[in-house]
Amino acid sequence: MSSTIEDLLMDKASSADCGTIVYSPGGQYGPRYQQDLQLVLLHTGHLNVTIDDTSHTITPGNVVLLKPGHLEFFEFAHDQETWHRWINVRVPEFTGEYEEQLSDLPFIIPISAELNKLTDLMLDMKPGATTESPQMRCIGLAALYQFSHEHKRENRATGLHASVAQAKNVIHNRFAESWTLNELAEQVNVTPEHLIRLFHTHENTTPMKYLWHYRVRQAAEMLQTTSDSVAEITLRCGFKSPIHFSRCLKQRTGKSPTEIRRESWQQK
Repeated sequence: MSSTIEDLLMDKASSADCGTIVYSPGGQYGPRYQQDLQLVLLHTGHLNVTIDDTSHTITPGNVVLLKPGHLEFFEFAHDQETWHRWINVRVPEFTGEYEEQLSDLPFIIPISAELNKLTDLMLDMKPGATTESPQMRCIGLAALYQFSHEHKRENRATGLHASVAQAKNVIHNRFAESWTLNELAEQVNVTPEHLIRLFHTHENTTPMKYLWHYRVRQAAEMLQTTSDSVAEITLRCGFKSPIHFSRCLKQRTGKSPTEIRRESWQQK
């Protein structure tokens, strides 16, 4: 998030709110049309959010950024309670300029101690303040800026090339979609050949291998944390068929979907 978007948000943000909620096993929420910039901090359980027909799997310990103008549907863990906290910032005049400024931010990052503290502070302040109060708006904006800062700090720490970071964000946010190398390269405005060279340098793999590895990782987490069927996970994670999913999982983990799920339940 650049200084430009920070200035725009500080000037245009009309209100901010926060909350904490626990959903019972199998709970759902939506569909709803998102009106705010929202951070969702997932602490326990499991969350699958579908945004404009694209499914995203969220595991505990992560925070996601939701943006205005999108249709959302939330599904929570079938086998346990799901606890998450949230911070909303309302920007009534959220235009294409805002969307462009926010495009480099990731969909998901780990929850930091700083983000937890800001959420704690905002929840403590809520009983005595209105959503339009300067205090609530400032803390809500501070949480958004912290989200941006942590993403930039991670990229600086790893020395990650901007095009690789952007491609990884696309993969993380939209891994269920059908991608070709050319389409990924177009997303980050480089040639396919150059994107391959950058991934070899920074990730020691190719963009497409990274995509399939990420799909397998997300699918394995879903097997461990949900009771969704293999067919459902196959669809949500971008595999061609349950047989294709099982083969990719076996190649990368040495285990079948049944073995991963059985081991997970034995550990609980």
